[in-house]
Parts: sequence; C-alpha cells; structure tokens
Amino acid sequence: MLEQILGTPPPPPPPNVPELAEGNEIAAEASLRERMRIHRDNPDCAGCHAKMDPIGFALENFDGIGRWRDFDGKFPIDSAVTLGDGSNVSGSDSLKRLLRDREDFVNSFIEKMLTFSLGRGVEFYDRPVVKTIQDTSAETGFKLSTVVTEIACSAPFLKRALDKE
Repeated sequence: MLEQILGTPPPPPPPNVPELAEGNEIAAEASLRERMRIHRDNPDCAGCHAKMDPIGFALENFDGIGRWRDFDGKFPIDSAVTLGDGSNVSGSDSLKRLLRDREDFVNSFIEKMLTFSLGRGVEFYDRPVVKTIQDTSAETGFKLSTVVTEIACSAPFLKRALDKE
C-alpha cells in the first residue's frame, strides 16, 4: 500500500517477526482486520502497519481482481478507517477525495502513469516533467484526462525509443 499508493516503500520487516498464519482455516476464524491487528499490536510492526493497513481497509471492498464484495468470507467488510493524520475515511470514494490533494499520492500516480507510458522507470532527469504534469493537472483538479494528455505531449514520451523488430 505505501509503495503503490503513496510512493513511499516501507522499510524491510524487522528480523524474527513471524509471518501471519494463512489458509482457509485461519480466514474462517477472524476477519482480515482482526488478523492484521496482530501486527499493529506488535511494537516492531506497528510503525508500518499503522500507516498501510488503514489504506488497505478503505479498499477492502475490492477483491484481488477489482470485483466489489460486501463480505470477506463470512465476515462483513468495514471500510471505515481513521488514517494516521486523523482523517476519517469510509471506503474508496472518500479515500480518493482525500488522496487526490496529497502531493505524495499525486507524484506517485504520475510517476506510475509515466513509467507505463514510457516503458521504463522514471529517472532523476524526468523530475521536471513530473513536476510540470503535476502543476498543470492541479489546475484541472487532477483530472485523469489532463494527466494523460500532459504525458502524451511530454518530451520523454515523444522522444522515447521504440523497439524495432
């Protein structure tokens, strides 16, 4: 969550932290939120899990391939959370409204779109382009169409090397 949504990868887990038990039997015993509480209650794990779990819980209504669901197994999904900054979020729509004004999210989103468009990672020399796209898209409320247009008109996109086979 931290790396894909906010563009800030978490540090590696501390040594000797046991993995959460997995499997159908474990999933039948408790909801995902209750199972993740084990990590949040462990002081060695809480620093990262307190940041990433709420984002995941806000998106929990979506399964692994993006289908909507109201239950995780037999447990009803509760997508209401309080983020680390104290913001209350209830589901993906309110998370989207909150994140679109966060610079870390906007930068991460633009970098991921640019990476996909260029077929390569974003490099240090692409930073001015990312900043220009961010500034221009801010003028339209970060509309996706503006981001896509700005990427398509950017020098890295227009001058990218194409594979010739």
